[in-house]
Amino acid sequence: MHISSLFVDPFAPLLEYPTEQRAKNVAHAPKRPCNLTQAEKMLAVRNALRYIPKEHHALLSQEFAEELSTFGHIYAFRFMPNFDLFAPPVSEIGAKCEKASAIILMILNNLDKRVAQFPQELVTYGGNGQVFSNWIQFRLVLRYLYSMTDHQTLVLYSGHPLGLFPSTPDSPRMTVTNGMMIPSYSTKELYDKYFALGVTQYGQMTAGSFCYIGPQGIVHGTTITVLNAGRRMGLDSLAGKVFVTAGLGGMSGAQPKAAKIAGCIGVIAEISETALLKRHQQGWLDVYSRDLEEIVRWIKEYREKKEAISIGYLGNVVDLWERLAEEPECLVELGSDQTSLHNPFLGGFYPAGLTFDESNEMMTSDPAKFKILVQKSLIRQINAIDKIAAKGMYFWDYGNAFLLECHRAGANLLREDAQDDKSFRYPSYMQDIMGDIFSMGFGPFRWVCTSGKADDLRLTDQTACRIIDELKESNVPDYVKQQYLDNKKWIEEAEKNELVVGSQARILYSDRAGRVALAAAFNDLVKTGRVSAPIVISRDHHDVSGTDSPFRETSNVYDGSAFTADMAVQNCIGDSFRGATWVALHNGGGVGWGDVINGGFGLVLDGSLDAARRAEGMLNWDVPNGVARRSWSGNSKAQEAIRRAQQQVDGMTVTLPVEADEEILRTLKF
Repeated sequence: MHISSLFVDPFAPLLEYPTEQRAKNVAHAPKRPCNLTQAEKMLAVRNALRYIPKEHHALLSQEFAEELSTFGHIYAFRFMPNFDLFAPPVSEIGAKCEKASAIILMILNNLDKRVAQFPQELVTYGGNGQVFSNWIQFRLVLRYLYSMTDHQTLVLYSGHPLGLFPSTPDSPRMTVTNGMMIPSYSTKELYDKYFALGVTQYGQMTAGSFCYIGPQGIVHGTTITVLNAGRRMGLDSLAGKVFVTAGLGGMSGAQPKAAKIAGCIGVIAEISETALLKRHQQGWLDVYSRDLEEIVRWIKEYREKKEAISIGYLGNVVDLWERLAEEPECLVELGSDQTSLHNPFLGGFYPAGLTFDESNEMMTSDPAKFKILVQKSLIRQINAIDKIAAKGMYFWDYGNAFLLECHRAGANLLREDAQDDKSFRYPSYMQDIMGDIFSMGFGPFRWVCTSGKADDLRLTDQTACRIIDELKESNVPDYVKQQYLDNKKWIEEAEKNELVVGSQARILYSDRAGRVALAAAFNDLVKTGRVSAPIVISRDHHDVSGTDSPFRETSNVYDGSAFTADMAVQNCIGDSFRGATWVALHNGGGVGWGDVINGGFGLVLDGSLDAARRAEGMLNWDVPNGVARRSWSGNSKAQEAIRRAQQQVDGMTVTLPVEADEEILRTLKF
């Protein structure tokens, strides 16, 4: 990897077009809609040319116009590196500021073709989760980071590097916003326009904050979800139980591995042969078939043997559900869906009756017809699910807007007692499974060993196990101890499950006390030289405090505030001045543009006393912020957790709710 070539001036001389790299066999994003007028198309080209010295405008204006017509967006492919990106050891990056080197490492990892869903279109996951809007932004951001000092902060507006600005060593080295819109303009329809113009982007969650660690993160979350879904059914063991779902591209590709770790039979539908074969070659998907009858035979065989296996169906998920609904017996105990339904009409969901290629062509050539076919397929899918659920299957929405889009398609999904438009007959996994876990303060804590050494990661795993052992012996409720035990088992088995894709990274669900202790211990590993380079800690935005999303993360907030976004915005603000190395705030992610606000951070542990101070101060805000909000909304587990935190953290005084007397309320007349 020619890392130094990424920091040179790309205009003097002008880079050669990376023809061979563009011809490589990698997955590509579908064509984006470009419903721009002639004047707006000229504006999109004019916007892209702002990065380009005048002497190159004649050539590049033609290239950009052609890209806009061909792909629906200007990616500036000429500036794409002519080699495969991956994250080298941080010592090989050599930026002036060590923290900037760590950020560069994280960016490169997000664009590693083993990690990214559509690496050439700068999409990390979710179909449209952009790292940057175009490759010129990528080049400029890396150049800024390479040259910056500890007295500067790089500001990014939806991928655009606004520039370096004077700050202090205590300030974040980078602040990121993605998709921030005036509320009236935060609609899915207008997103296509503004993305085509190159003035905003969909950062998903950890794509646009450069903190994605490959599918390992969702392997862990899916494993914990499936285990707890089984517990809701009264199952102590998932041996011989069947979990049916959909999606093997991007984050959803973690599902077969998670099902196997949880001990069940995972059956996952995927229409893209490229995505399915990637997971099969990776070793995360055991077997696959295009034949539904063979799929059913495998299900029955492994149910009988009570043996864990991951089975892929290369075909449309609608056909799979309808075939399973034909069976007289209930072959499925657990069911969900992880297609990218936050983006239902542009590659997030493929309708039954069309091939993968036919869908990719129709979604832009005849979007109105394609939308009708998608919605008809969603109705068919939920009808089949209803039939199997009536036989005993436990089905939940995985926060991908599946139920929301079925509802929008015309399915009768609201409960009879629904008081709002998010109370569906089937629960969100946040409402029924994970919501209380977040309320306890547990969420997806992540770390990356910037040395790139497996030995360093192994030592952090061992350290995490030791800390969990200490925490589970502390004075906490039994339901908290269960979370410690689940995550101890996860970490003990993480290495043998070969979860690392890209950088040497790990994830576990931890609460405030755990995250503070883990960060301190990791910083000490760096300080004493037992780990050979800094460790970056971060988390998924899908966390206790990071995301306001009424159809997912905050779907179990019932005081009427589920549609507000104060928590996520305050979280980002608070992390920024308490010590984060970089912070990000996004519109969109998870359930879709306009339906969620989410934020995240990265913090470099370099072994210094300053890093230890930053980590303690920031983590004692980053988690309790959301626990306090959930406590105020009436969650009893959150109230217990925040009371315990107040006793343990100096200076924390939280407003606690007084419960209204229901008998008095019932006497009121309006």
